[in-house]
Amino acid sequence: MSDETFYLTTPIYYVNATPHLGHAYTTILADTMARFQTLRRGPEQVYFLTGTDEHGDKIVQAAAQGGESPQAYADRISGIFQETWKRLGLAPNQFIRTTSETHKRAVQRFLQQIYDAGDIYFGEYGGHYCFGCERFYTEKELQDSKCPDHQTVPTFIKEQNYFFRMGKYQDWLIDHIRRHPDFIRPERFRNEVLSFLKEPLEDLCISRPSTRLTWGIPLPFDDRYVTYVWFDALINYISALDWPDGKAFRSFWPTAQHLIAKDILKPHAIYWPTMLKAAGLPPCRHLNVHGYWKIEEAKMSKSRGAVVRPLDLADKYGVDAFRYFVLREMTFGLDAAFSEDALVARLNADLANDLGNLYSRVLKLIQRYYGGVMTRVPDNGELADAVRGTVADVTAAMERFAFSEALAAIWNLISATNKYLVSNEPWKRDPEDARTKAVLLTAAETLRAIAMLLLPFLPQTAERMLLGLGVSKPITSIRFEDVFLSSPQMGLPEWRVQEVPSLFPRIQPTAPSLQSAGTGAKPSRAGKESATVPEAPLEQITIEEFRRVDLRVAEVIEAEAIRGSKKLVKLRVRLNDEERTVVAGLKEHYPPESWAGKRIILVANLKPTSLMGVTSQGMVLAAEDDTGRIVLLTSEAPISSGSKVR
Repeated sequence: MSDETFYLTTPIYYVNATPHLGHAYTTILADTMARFQTLRRGPEQVYFLTGTDEHGDKIVQAAAQGGESPQAYADRISGIFQETWKRLGLAPNQFIRTTSETHKRAVQRFLQQIYDAGDIYFGEYGGHYCFGCERFYTEKELQDSKCPDHQTVPTFIKEQNYFFRMGKYQDWLIDHIRRHPDFIRPERFRNEVLSFLKEPLEDLCISRPSTRLTWGIPLPFDDRYVTYVWFDALINYISALDWPDGKAFRSFWPTAQHLIAKDILKPHAIYWPTMLKAAGLPPCRHLNVHGYWKIEEAKMSKSRGAVVRPLDLADKYGVDAFRYFVLREMTFGLDAAFSEDALVARLNADLANDLGNLYSRVLKLIQRYYGGVMTRVPDNGELADAVRGTVADVTAAMERFAFSEALAAIWNLISATNKYLVSNEPWKRDPEDARTKAVLLTAAETLRAIAMLLLPFLPQTAERMLLGLGVSKPITSIRFEDVFLSSPQMGLPEWRVQEVPSLFPRIQPTAPSLQSAGTGAKPSRAGKESATVPEAPLEQITIEEFRRVDLRVAEVIEAEAIRGSKKLVKLRVRLNDEERTVVAGLKEHYPPESWAGKRIILVANLKPTSLMGVTSQGMVLAAEDDTGRIVLLTSEAPISSGSKVR
């Protein structure tokens, strides 16, 4: 594995507007994957590319509105993207711009090569042109005669242009997708592309007359036309590697992986592979497709004014807290709803409570008992299997770009370490007892493994953790296999820890209203409308009536989706020494892989009921605010299952 290269690209972002959450999410995913692969392979074997797309109608229009030339405008907005990624701690190997001379030469060489092969021809075409998308739409692609993205009526344009014989390669593309089932992933997007390819594939218009548009790369064989922006932009993935003769191209292109949002699936899954085939080049190894961030159930879109600025959130809550939220909240390939309240909930529950409290507790005990110096004792290996299992789970998840699942596996290890401390209670033991030292050493070394596993996901936090745990090895030289080493000092008989300021101070959230999320519970409607509906007055009950409700802490052992249901998840929970099955209507907010190890609040004496053929023996409690955001109620600190909620 370590001797194979890894090449990962984001889309190059269009400079008709400044960065928003959608741009940041894709680039954070890529940065996380690049860091993970660097831990496994070494920095020389990994190449991470991002950049900006700077030609086309929309750039001319945006520049004109601001009284700038297209080049000056592109320089300014591209600079904002670069500065944003720098402030978010993102570290691409290259930031490419399509206005660079190197890229322009590569595009013209690519065009000439395909033209010489006879796959570009001159013709006339009439079609529905959306200036927002800068592309022609067929009648079938329109929705109620409107562009499906911008919801505007396209302009019918008839003109002479150059066309790429894309239809010539339709059968080849279908065969390639079928012979390589993981070429497009997740599978739902592979199926979407195959469904689209059931219809005859039209040839692609790849030029625009310079009488209508001058801001583009001139065709090398006819300077009366400039290159269609998509045909220009896609070539960045090889021009960045000095195609055709560059050493980087020969080294990295065979392992190329693209990372995109689903709105640009068609250009990447159809245009780009057929372009490469025509040029005699192999397609990328994987096309990895993620969903949308939604605000009030609508896609985040700069054209509609519905955006979230990433630097605003990073400045307010910290870069790693923001990074953790977007990586954990969205299941790769599915859409996710953005909520600042949800970000705060994740920060408090996962980062401040689970990780921060564990880290602080262990280091404070070592400082208090031993002045920060730990002497090696025989390793009892009590958490070694958990560490090995977590490494395997994280590796498997990252192979599938399942970032949320990888983080859930790390949090399971955090939960296991918390349970290990609670069961051994070193704060109640004699500091000089060998067992006390063994427990704290095991906890500290597991924290070191946790920090190293978190390096790709929360790089600033992980580095602080490692420094506090006495890791003397330079962070940049750490490799994935170091997770298995026996101590932070790489086997030295003695090592020193030091306390660091709180990793994640708690944020005081706005108090939400209590809602149930189990047997028969129905959450209130989300959105602006529900916020304007007056609530019914609270019905008062006596203390005796309240005492009839038995609320208990329950530990989730495992969770699985209930087939045929969009909302229900089946939980196996531990309550004292008893195991129960509970059904919760929270799958849309908490996917099955996020439940294991959580300590939830359960209505334990609720009469069993059957939901979708599963008998539920209790009700999970969650909170819902007036925006419709659901937050699971969990115990703030580790506490034994079955504990009564008073």
